[in-house]
Amino acid sequence: MRRTKTQPIGELLNEFFAQSHIAAKIAEGRLPETWAEVVGAHVAQLTESLRLENHVLYARITSSVVRHEVFLRRDMIAQELNERIGIKLVNVLIVK
Repeated sequence: MRRTKTQPIGELLNEFFAQSHIAAKIAEGRLPETWAEVVGAHVAQLTESLRLENHVLYARITSSVVRHEVFLRRDMIAQELNERIGIKLVNVLIVK
């Protein structure tokens, strides 16, 4: 039997991971690393927890000064997270 339509394994994997529900779960797993890239190492160190529910990202930050700074930049941070992840994962960023 001869195969007429062969594809490289890389293309097959890209097609598989491009499915919306799989891509969203993979992006959600990369969220902590992407958070550290976007906000910086110091803010990431002061971030106690990140939780994503229904496209709302909840970030718990221990320092009140840093929390206020992130609050002021929350729209820009959410947009940058989505750009780096590659899909629209975060609609709203809530800082606690």
